Amino acid sequence: MKRISLAMMTFFVLVLANSWTLAQTEYQKPALTENDAWSMILIPDPQSYVKFERNQPIYDLMVAWIAENIDPLKIGLVLCTGDLVERNDVPEMNGKEGNQNSIQQWTATSKTLKRLDSRVPYIIVPGNHDYGFKSAENRESKLNQFFPADGNDSAMGHLIECGTNAFGEKTLENAAYEYVSPAGQKYLVLALEFAPRDEIINWAKEIAARPEYENHFGILLTHSYLSSNNKRIQMETGYKIQVEGTNCGQTIWEKLVYPSKIIRLVLCGHISKADDFNGCVGYAKEKNESGKMVHQMLFDTQALGGGWHGNGGDGWLQILEFSADGQRISVRTFSPLFAASPSTRNLAWNREPYAEFILDIDEE
Repeated sequence: MKRISLAMMTFFVLVLANSWTLAQTEYQKPALTENDAWSMILIPDPQSYVKFERNQPIYDLMVAWIAENIDPLKIGLVLCTGDLVERNDVPEMNGKEGNQNSIQQWTATSKTLKRLDSRVPYIIVPGNHDYGFKSAENRESKLNQFFPADGNDSAMGHLIECGTNAFGEKTLENAAYEYVSPAGQKYLVLALEFAPRDEIINWAKEIAARPEYENHFGILLTHSYLSSNNKRIQMETGYKIQVEGTNCGQTIWEKLVYPSKIIRLVLCGHISKADDFNGCVGYAKEKNESGKMVHQMLFDTQALGGGWHGNGGDGWLQILEFSADGQRISVRTFSPLFAASPSTRNLAWNREPYAEFILDIDEE
């Protein structure tokens, strides 16, 4: 066997030490780029954090980080793209697809997000996994049981009204919120169910057209809308609730977003690709009927960190920084999991163009 000389060993040690030092000096703690800006945090589909008990601490870490940074980042809203659980209503998991049953998953996801209760408004939407048994066989969901409309008093001051679910109950499956930024910019957030029914599209359209919101910046949050190929999703026939009278990404655009004068940003999840960041994000922009640009974004990292049965998504979330004048949104992609240790902080930011960019709201 060839022996390594002391000089060569010393060289390798110095290289590793210098690399480690460089990684630490390059790391920058998240901070606002403009003093008068505010931020919104986007949490991607958390289902894989709660389906395995071992992944739960990563989800807890992400939300604890959000709580710690409410003041430094002037976090005004936290949005979650849906699929709060892996299975809505199964008594037992098979161990491969998860080891926590549905009640344990709902308990886990609600307990984690409740860390933000009384601290910052958080807005959720149901995904396909939050309905039925395995995935959207029907419209039954335990969401209202674990996330009642009056559960977070910080959100209550922003909640305008709830729409009805498929059983005529007013729940957070469909809800409208108003937010006023520190600089006085007004925002309207419409949070809609997976495969929204026509009556919900019409309900949201009516709210967005009300005179009192004509000067608001409209944001649509719904689970399924855009794919990683940057195209709006067509009807997905694999889900039983997607039948006549429900809508996919393309028809949501046609019936709600395109005709609206105020909806300027659409956020969604649902689409992820195992250990391929490019397959977990998407972006499209297109002008609405009034000639205003609408920015549409997909963010769902649940299949990173070891694929569909890995750690749940490597702790990634997005920081959306809104400028005080409301003309720019700076999007940055950050992992509190990697940032937690000096040995992994060099991985805490994704600086690729698809993960870090600026949206010019009124671009031509």
